[in-house]
Amino acid sequence: MTKYAATLELRRLQGFMIIWLGQFVSLVGSGLTTFAIDLWVYQQTGSVTQYALIALFSIVPPILVSPVAGAFVDRWDQRRIMILSDSGAAVATLFIALLFFSGHLQVWYICVAVSVISVCNVFHNLASNTTITLFVSKKHLGRASGIVQIGESLTELFIPALAGILILTIHMQGILLIDFVTYFFSLGTLLIVRFPKRKITTTNTIGAYQGIGSLKSDVIYSWNYISAYPGLLGLLLYFAASNFIIGSISILLIPMLLTFVSSATAGSILSIGGIGTLVGSLVMGAWGGPKRRVYCILGFGILLGGCIFLAGLRPSVTLITIAIFGGLLCFPLIAGCSQALLLSKIAPNVQGRVFALQEMITSSSLTLAYLFAGPLADYVFEPLLVSGGPLSGSIGRMIGVGPGRGIGLLFILFGILQIIVTIYSYLYKPLRFIDDC
Repeated sequence: MTKYAATLELRRLQGFMIIWLGQFVSLVGSGLTTFAIDLWVYQQTGSVTQYALIALFSIVPPILVSPVAGAFVDRWDQRRIMILSDSGAAVATLFIALLFFSGHLQVWYICVAVSVISVCNVFHNLASNTTITLFVSKKHLGRASGIVQIGESLTELFIPALAGILILTIHMQGILLIDFVTYFFSLGTLLIVRFPKRKITTTNTIGAYQGIGSLKSDVIYSWNYISAYPGLLGLLLYFAASNFIIGSISILLIPMLLTFVSSATAGSILSIGGIGTLVGSLVMGAWGGPKRRVYCILGFGILLGGCIFLAGLRPSVTLITIAIFGGLLCFPLIAGCSQALLLSKIAPNVQGRVFALQEMITSSSLTLAYLFAGPLADYVFEPLLVSGGPLSGSIGRMIGVGPGRGIGLLFILFGILQIIVTIYSYLYKPLRFIDDC
């Protein structure tokens, strides 16, 4: 590498880090607001249904808009998209703040604002992901993905505790103000960093699809692009199945814990689990992943299944804490390797469309998990393991009976399913050899 090339690479890495810092600060502000709004809705209504409604409005709009968003990201300047997205989200946050200050804030207003913010986030996240290849060379993609995961894991680790303190001290209006200010910090970093020009190619590393056409053809194109490569399609379907499993256990975890521990103990267990996410992110950031990244994805997918299985075995604080720590440690390693793999295999001028379709499919499976996990636990599995229930004399002798044990059985089955799906994916040759494409 020449001295000029080394200097250019260093400048681009510095630009990437500045943008990452801005996005991290904005992520903190958004996380605080999300926590505060969720708490406000539940305190005002006392309704779990309306509480869940907010989550539904944050998921469904991105599913609907993702294919179109991906096409636009591939057509437009990525920095402008990120600036406009941050601006739109800031206006929606200001809308919530003004209604709150005037005493007119209602749940349906929040649903509208959350929908706008979630749509803005779709455009922003797609543009942000596709800019990584502009600033980072292929050999550093794994580490760059790890750094992104570090930011997300840090927010997951300390935002609940920080938000709880801020709600008591500066209240919801103070949190909304912080979130609004963080948007300006993010916008500032985007304005001062010079973005490298994106190379528009007519071929890519895994095929020979052409560049940009009409918007309608771009939306259709994203599916044709993925389906033309069995390994890429297999990876997408694997993530969809895993997302359904992860979404289901994320809904059921707190109800299972609260059947035998206090809410304070449950919070401590989740905080320790958050440390696992941070550790995994730091490992990914320093390591960058193996040369064959699909082995990392599937290997930690097996470990994740084992941790889910372990969490359901007994109502033990120690056992479940270890399982949560191990499971959350897997997330950033799987996410980091998969992002680096996709960024290295998909041409920059089509990444927006491909990532958008990936987001739409995986988010759809998450929505199904949110809809079915609760009724499945309440009306099918919990009655099986109550005292005197149909399985109390068989499986109940091994994992226990009573409240939460039906959910525990669901965890065991989901863990086994995760392991089976991962093994089957490994046996699928196009996916196993996707690194060679």
